[in-house]
Amino acid sequence: MTDQNPVFIPGPTNIPDRLLNAMHMQTRDHRAPDFVEAFAPVLRDCKKVFGTETGEVITFPSTGTGGWEAAICNTLSPGDKVLIARYGMFSHRWIDLCQRHNLNVEIIECSWGSGAPAELFEDALRADTDNEIKAVLVTHNETATGVKSDIAAVRGAMNAASHPAMLFVDCVSSLASMPFEMDAWGVDIAISGSQKGFMLTTGMAILAASQKALAAMETAQLPRTFFDFRDMMAANSSGGFPYTPPLQLIHGMKASLEMLFEEGLENVYARHNRLAEGVRKAVDAWGLKLCANSPELYSDTVSAIYVPEGFDSNQLTEHAFNAYGVSFGIGLGEMNGKAFRIGHLGSLTDVMVLSGLATIEMAMADLNYPIKLGSGVAAAQEYFRKTASKATA
Repeated sequence: MTDQNPVFIPGPTNIPDRLLNAMHMQTRDHRAPDFVEAFAPVLRDCKKVFGTETGEVITFPSTGTGGWEAAICNTLSPGDKVLIARYGMFSHRWIDLCQRHNLNVEIIECSWGSGAPAELFEDALRADTDNEIKAVLVTHNETATGVKSDIAAVRGAMNAASHPAMLFVDCVSSLASMPFEMDAWGVDIAISGSQKGFMLTTGMAILAASQKALAAMETAQLPRTFFDFRDMMAANSSGGFPYTPPLQLIHGMKASLEMLFEEGLENVYARHNRLAEGVRKAVDAWGLKLCANSPELYSDTVSAIYVPEGFDSNQLTEHAFNAYGVSFGIGLGEMNGKAFRIGHLGSLTDVMVLSGLATIEMAMADLNYPIKLGSGVAAAQEYFRKTASKATA
């Protein structure tokens, strides 16, 4: 019966029955007129979630990694310089992808637990007097460390340096869960996926591209076929797809957007913040420490938590699964063996979060962690009780 237990990994997330039902459909003809009725609202309504009026939404049957590749292949050429900071596993993987595409990657090394270093970006851009840097790449929400970066500050640094580079943002684990303001923050390409805040299965990369990014296609020389923006946008303009689309996911996305707008995006963001704060209250009660260095960096979608010295976080997550049938996030990269992660995004309520906190508490108690059984649950309960009326309203 473990499939009835929610997951507490930072994605893929729990799928509501309403969305499962929307995707549970027989094969249909994606060239028939009714395909447009399902697909057009997805492109239109995703713009609201990205926070853009002027950008274009482009989707591919892929994941966030495919979205990264699409972003660079459509806008850059071999040898182009990009600027990126490494402060977690996903910024590290984006660096690797860029290097494999023969881009010149200027890396700012940061401690894991910190966020995007706007001041260091500004210094690097000011030093680039020949404007060789074509794009600045930022991970909005670093899933490995539970760190949220200030994208507006990064754009402010770019403006302060008067640099023309484009700004690309990975918002895979933040979009539809935390506020994202593409136009206000001056983002040129934002990259997300279907399996986190949108509460669907993995399989759709979702991007929004500014007019500046689309203009860069005219000179970009990196090869692309499957991920070609032009091919996709040309087919989309007439309501079609350049190849076979992920039909079930498109219908799921239509239903997901309807759910998000019914709740109201501001309410969605407030719910995620409230659930995250309940988890943080539990972590404090356990006497444990978050990987994020300071409160302004705390993510509202995932908390990465250091285990005490002498304990192995991998043993903890394995025990939680084997003993209680519940999945928590393992430590990635530098966090491997040192930290576990509690995902609190997507289709979750305070009641579900309490079940996760109770489960990981039992697992810690089983492994003789220096915690008091029930302490974290009680702390979260107190917080949820005090904020319940506001959440209901």
